[in-house]
Amino acid sequence: MVFKKITLIGTSSESFDKAADDAIERAEATLDNLKWVEVEELGVEIASVEGREYQAEVVVAFELEA
Repeated sequence: MVFKKITLIGTSSESFDKAADDAIERAEATLDNLKWVEVEELGVEIASVEGREYQAEVVVAFELEA
């Protein structure tokens, strides 16, 4: 088996959990053979946005087809 990892950044105006869920849901909808997700970094953007924008950087791994 061979896996590929890519980094995604999910965002939410509500929470870090929802930001991570945003990235994971997009990965599940667009990638085949998704195997695991690692949360790498969390951040909050406060400049140039009204309120706060929670960000979750996640690394998703999926198995490459043979």
